[in-house]
Amino acid sequence: MEQTSSAAAQILIAIIPLLGIVMGSVVIFFYLLWRHRRRTLLINAGQYSKPIFNLKTFSLLSGLLLGSLGVSLTLLLSIVEGASYVLLGGIIPLSIGTGLLIFYFMKRCEKPNV
Repeated sequence: MEQTSSAAAQILIAIIPLLGIVMGSVVIFFYLLWRHRRRTLLINAGQYSKPIFNLKTFSLLSGLLLGSLGVSLTLLLSIVEGASYVLLGGIIPLSIGTGLLIFYFMKRCEKPNV
């Protein structure tokens, strides 16, 4: 009797993450479907306006967030693990954040086209 309850518990533990992934996928699918239908109706009614996306502000914000996360992870992982492949967990976001900040400063200094 002990063996079957353990096997049942293992099956339940294995099913829970799968159900979470399936339910999350269903929610994302219906959100995208709702958004598509809403946009289509707005276009047909002539009320749709294209959303404004500011690339400079996005690159600044994400660069600052990724850079600070990368610095803290790199320092923590270098103290805990030393120089190993684990350190890539901090170096990768640090380098992406640095690249985004460089892009922001390059675009900020660029003269606008007339």
